[in-house]
Amino acid sequence: MTSAPLAARLTHVSGPLFFPVTAYGPDGSLDLDTFRVHVRQGIEAGAAAVFACCGTGEFHALTPQEFRDCVTAAVEESAGRVPVVAGAGYGTALAVQYARLAEEAGADGLLAMPPYLVVPDQAGLLSHYTELAGATSLDVIVYQRDNAVLTPETAVALARVDGIIGFKDGLGDLDLMQRIVSAVRSAGLAPLYFNGLPTAELTGLAYRGIGITLYSSAVFCFAPDIALAFHRALESGDDALANRLLDGFFVPLVELRNQGRGYAVSLVKAGVRLGGLDVGEVRPPLTEPDDDHVKQLAALIERGRALLAADGTGGGGSGAAERAAGVAGAVDVSGAAGTSGAGGARGASARGAGV
Repeated sequence: MTSAPLAARLTHVSGPLFFPVTAYGPDGSLDLDTFRVHVRQGIEAGAAAVFACCGTGEFHALTPQEFRDCVTAAVEESAGRVPVVAGAGYGTALAVQYARLAEEAGADGLLAMPPYLVVPDQAGLLSHYTELAGATSLDVIVYQRDNAVLTPETAVALARVDGIIGFKDGLGDLDLMQRIVSAVRSAGLAPLYFNGLPTAELTGLAYRGIGITLYSSAVFCFAPDIALAFHRALESGDDALANRLLDGFFVPLVELRNQGRGYAVSLVKAGVRLGGLDVGEVRPPLTEPDDDHVKQLAALIERGRALLAADGTGGGGSGAAERAAGVAGAVDVSGAAGTSGAGGARGASARGAGV
């Protein structure tokens, strides 16, 4: 294992890990100016790290040049305040190319996405991630999900590879993760572990039970005040507040997210637009959420902030969060549409609102 600077910077963090969406203009082209605003607002709101061009950032939809431009912009906006980690994926040869682009752009590390399409065996996964780790000087976090599922033995082997500093779990199999953690610990190794499920807050308490405290927060993209309040509740052991937010906000959010394919990305982008920053729509093959679902999202944001206000923790957050509160306030907490119609955050009516 490497004693990597990235690992040191992520060992003890004061906020969630921020996975920004990628901004597009009305014609679908990359909107770097808006992306910069989004990244800057997230850092100023208290993000512990920026994971650019990963799943929420539509890595799959970006050209290599767009990828490099986005990572460069994230690095420049961070200016060293927080680490910037970039996605890298597809087959080994392409993953290496993306890794080198990220290194040229100044990233601090890589999130190794699952290989494209094929279902490799354990020897293939070990070879793939080992080659990726050796291709640049960047530290690598291996993302377990879908077709990239590790056995405890493979996790131990990868933890011994120089440059691989951690594992992010997007599978949600706590039995397997406990066996991985135990096997790696028994081998005398201590990588970082991340809860990488789509709405990781929902399983935060369960993952903490096996020692995994780091997690990615899609909610932080559009409601950083709620995401931070939940993170602080976990860190301080305030189970009462954590459970109120789980019951009143995160569980309903997951139920809403499950209403449509691709909502782990498209609903998040809708949430950012609700906050007044027009990051555009998702690129095909993803599609936009139904207008009624966007209205329900606005109501949930309002409900989450009401829970914070009742608790006395406020809900001030960043300027973007305050704008989101204003938009959400036009929608009834029950989920019914208010007079303004939150669906207007999608499309032309929201263009340029907060850029």
